Amino acid sequence: MSQKHRRTLAAIFADPVRSNIPWPDIEALLIALGAEVSEGSGSRVRVALNDVRAVFHRPHPQKETDKGAVKSMRRFLIQAEIVDDASEMD
Repeated sequence: MSQKHRRTLAAIFADPVRSNIPWPDIEALLIALGAEVSEGSGSRVRVALNDVRAVFHRPHPQKETDKGAVKSMRRFLIQAEIVDDASEMD
């Protein structure tokens, strides 16, 4: 995982929850972690990682995620056992 991916992961688990993480950076992180990312209908993106599956909405027209999407990504990464919980990122 590159330094940029590590910064993106840290941003996802930062407190307070950030709302300015570019979605392309999150997708690049997921791919670097070995996730299968596929297009769904509309702005939906299907992600499978470590036998955990989720569907996210690609933000539009802006490219930054909102706080709700960041919280959902946190839960997904915890379920996929990328980190044990948010306190591990401190």
